Amino acid sequence: MAMKHLAEHAEGGSCSAKDIADSYAIPVEALAKILQRLVKAGLLQSQHGTKGGYTLARNPRMITAFEVIRAIDGPLFITSCITVRGECDQSERCTIREPLRRVNDSIEEVLRRITISDMKDDSDETRREAKEHRELVNLR
Repeated sequence: MAMKHLAEHAEGGSCSAKDIADSYAIPVEALAKILQRLVKAGLLQSQHGTKGGYTLARNPRMITAFEVIRAIDGPLFITSCITVRGECDQSERCTIREPLRRVNDSIEEVLRRITISDMKDDSDETRREAKEHRELVNLR
């Protein structure tokens, strides 16, 4: 929500954590931690001072949902066995590991195609593209 908010208000300059938190009724302390992670990941820029606040570090068309999720939550895995180190005592006999890996890859692919700009634009074109993204996720 913060990334979408910053994209929508880019012309007005930076936005403070308090302004963003107030807009969505989010505790400012929780939002501040998320914003710090986004700055550390290079997705946001922060400016201190009376005119300080946060701005997008890049054009919203160049920031993907995948990047934002990864910056906040870390690597995206639907189950721990998808990770390189994720081994369990059933690895030798597991029959769902490969299907789960394909699901994980499909989700990642969709998230890499959705940009912050897509989220801020509520046009018919964006809704059509979002529908196409959903159809890409094939669970078979």
